[in-house]
Amino acid sequence: MSTGYAAVVGAVNMDICGTPYTRVIAKDSNPGTVRHNPGGVGRNIAHNLRLLGVPVKFLTAFGNDLYAAELQASCKALGMDLSHAAYTDMATSSYLYITDETGEMLLAVCDTDVADSINEAFLAERLDILNGAELVVFDGNLTEDTVRYLAEHVTAPLFADPVSCKKAGRLRPALSRLHTFKPNELEAMYLTGEETPEKAAEALVEMGVKRAFVSCGGDGIIAAEKGNLIHLPVVSTNIVNTTGGGDASMAALAWAYTQGLDLEQSARAALKAGAIAVGARETIAPEMSADRLM
Repeated sequence: MSTGYAAVVGAVNMDICGTPYTRVIAKDSNPGTVRHNPGGVGRNIAHNLRLLGVPVKFLTAFGNDLYAAELQASCKALGMDLSHAAYTDMATSSYLYITDETGEMLLAVCDTDVADSINEAFLAERLDILNGAELVVFDGNLTEDTVRYLAEHVTAPLFADPVSCKKAGRLRPALSRLHTFKPNELEAMYLTGEETPEKAAEALVEMGVKRAFVSCGGDGIIAAEKGNLIHLPVVSTNIVNTTGGGDASMAALAWAYTQGLDLEQSARAALKAGAIAVGARETIAPEMSADRLM
């Protein structure tokens, strides 16, 4: 069992959601609820890692406003080390979205310019922290140049989540350096040009990924490493909220590495974490714990 830390490189957002009580009336004020919660793929992964008992150094960028203060407080309350984050005079990254009365999104606006502060110069100043980590987790929200810097300069094992097909291409410079890669089936097939998730998983390993975990939604997960391919079924659960399931699975794979788990054990941990996440109302399931992944 490890006593090291995970370095998480990524954005932190304030997510703001407005939901009307009844059918939306365009160009008018609609009574409803407005909620704001800490978010961002990097932060969500870091949050789950802390619930799993993994020490985290969170390398992110904060603005200079009330959202920044709230986000910093939430991260510190979870025990994240923010001493290597960037503190800027910009607006804190935020994601504003409006849903209809059923919860289906109608419109979203994202203000994430501060995330551009997570660049090559930012990483260069913190290279000792990155290389001293047991593992480094990052996502496709980083620029391609930032990803390339990670691939070329970080010696710690790299773990990555592409986030979306549109952003998956940014991770190409790092594929040959990745220890663990968790795309969904569309992202995996997009990156490899293969027509099935199984062939895509094998192709990712041929491209240099040590372990590829291809999420297939209701069809479970495909896990591959050199000479080994397995397909495990999804863990049955009562789905309440699908948001955050992928972030929980990514965190579980990082946790599994710190525990020395093999390919199949890691895949099962990812499936269990995803099931716990989608079975909770919150984006991050409060009941996430290492005991529940064993």
